This record gives sequence, C-alpha cells and structure tokens, in this order.
Amino acid sequence: MTSRERVLTALSRKEPDRVPYCEMLVDRSLAQKLMGKKGPEDQGFNLEANVYNVQESKEIADFLKLDNIAYILRAPVYAHKVPGKDGRLFYGEGMILNESDIQKIKLPDPNDDNLYTEAKTFVDQKGDYCCWFVTRVGIFPTILSLGMENFSVSLFENRSFVEKVLDIYCNWSIAVAERVCKLGFDVYVSTDDMAFKSGTFFSPKVFRELVLPYYKRIAEKVTIPWVIHTDGNISEFLDDLVDLGISGLHPIEKGAMDIYEVKKRYGDHICLLGNVDLNILGEGTPEQVKAEVRSLIKNVGPGGGYIVTSGNSLAGYLKPENVIALSEAVQEYGRYPINL
Repeated sequence: MTSRERVLTALSRKEPDRVPYCEMLVDRSLAQKLMGKKGPEDQGFNLEANVYNVQESKEIADFLKLDNIAYILRAPVYAHKVPGKDGRLFYGEGMILNESDIQKIKLPDPNDDNLYTEAKTFVDQKGDYCCWFVTRVGIFPTILSLGMENFSVSLFENRSFVEKVLDIYCNWSIAVAERVCKLGFDVYVSTDDMAFKSGTFFSPKVFRELVLPYYKRIAEKVTIPWVIHTDGNISEFLDDLVDLGISGLHPIEKGAMDIYEVKKRYGDHICLLGNVDLNILGEGTPEQVKAEVRSLIKNVGPGGGYIVTSGNSLAGYLKPENVIALSEAVQEYGRYPINL
C-alpha cells in the first residue's frame, strides 16, 4: 500500500497492511536535531501558519517513515504570544476584551485565490503521502482571543459578544473548508482544544447551543475524511462529535482519556489517532517508548481504525532518540495481522 492508501484505509476503520504513523507537526528545532535542518530559531509562525515547504515536509516524513505530510492554515489569533524554549511561542492574554475590540480582528480573505497558492503546491507535489490540511474551526481562536477568564465570564454576562467573535472565526473556517476540500487534500484536520485533563472548558449545554451548530455547518462543507483534535477529556462531547460523521479523533490525551475504553465504545464508528505519551518521549528511554507503542498497537490496532501518533505533536523538547524509537516501533510491531 502507499502511505495515502494506508491512512485512508485506517480512517475507514479497516485494516491496512500496517498501522499508519502520522504527525500533525514536527517542531523545526527537533527536525534540526534529527536531521540537521536549518531554519530560524523563532518558531512563532508554527502557531498559525505553515512551517515547512512541501519538499522539507517530505524529507522529514521520509526520515521518520511518516505516512503523512501536513499543511497548516489557521486564522490569526488575537492574543499575546509568550516565548518558550527554542523560540517556540505560546498564547498568553487575549486582546479582544470587549465588543469595541472586535474591529481589531482582520482575517485573510477566504475567497482570495492567493490564500491557497501554497496549499495547492502541497497537493500537487504530495506524491504518495497522505496530505493533511490542518486548521481550526473557530472555538479555540475565540477562547484565545478573548482569554479564558474573559471568555468564561462573557458566556454568562455577555453571550452576544462571544457569539459575534465566534461568528467571525467560524464563518471564515466554513468558507476555507469549502475551498480546500476541492484542492485535493486527503484529510481535513481541525485543532480546537475544548477541554482540560479534568473536563471540558464549558458545559455540554453551552457546547450544544454555541459550538455544535458551527460544527454541523462545517460538516456540510467537509467532503474528505475529517479528524478532530482536542486535548483534554472530551467524553461529555464525544457522542455529539461522532454523530457529525467525523472519521477520526486525535490525540485522546493520556491521563485525560483512556484510549482503550474509547476503542471499545467508539471503535466501530471512528478511527483513533494517538497517543504515545509525551512524557515518555521527553523523559523516558527508547526501550520505554517501544514498549508504549507496542502496547498501543496490540490493544488498539486489531480490527483497524487506528493510527499511531504522538500524544500531541513532535515538540522540540522531545529526545531525538525517543522519536526515532517511536518510528522504528511502528515498523517493527505494526504489520497486520497483529499478533503481539
């Protein structure tokens, strides 16, 4: 099988020749350590824009034996960015504090052909890789732009303010989804965090009233397999997301959700992507990584509908030798039929 065939077979909940291995992002600083890639130390663009050109993406995928390459296009977030290790940026306080600040939000024109020029290049040159389009639907940019505390208070004191910002982001995402699904991407991935490890950011009632209607509108435009990413424990929302007709869920965060239980309950409905522990990848040994991957493949892989990924993405702080061990373990243990 080609990588594309392998991933699409898994997303259709069938057994390919081997469990696929995919990642949404490999930090440039980690790529430099792994294979001597050159690039700027400031990785702030990693948050919203594309990180690598298509040739760089394919080189990294070839090195790690990934079955996918990913193109990132996200709406700008209006929040302060805080530098971390190796120049990686993190979102800080939001900038959209009240309704008068909404005018600050200026998103790229989703109907401008130029917005999709690089994306089209990715598709045209993807080769046999499964090509992912990675974006956000809109709830997470809304939360980040308002700031978590302001967002939470506004839900109860000024719901219309939240709705106006959410409208801007979600309507942009809906227009983009309609365009990119016609370009030739293989998978549409939305990355909107909606939960802490302990539970969701907001109640199921708020989710169904405020967020789910936009997801239903997105579902009408997404004509390729749709994978939803969110960190944390989203058990309370999972039935709603499955009912949308999504193909996959990522990353089923370890310590927040039990991927084995999710497989038992939802394995007949969605493909599971995850969830090699980042703590082991960052602090453990190659032997521990391989044991983790073996356990996941043994328990989640049978019957198909499983794709190995890290528990989020390949961050710069991970040990290169552990990332290589992850890749090697998929090759060693992932062949179907699985008999571990």
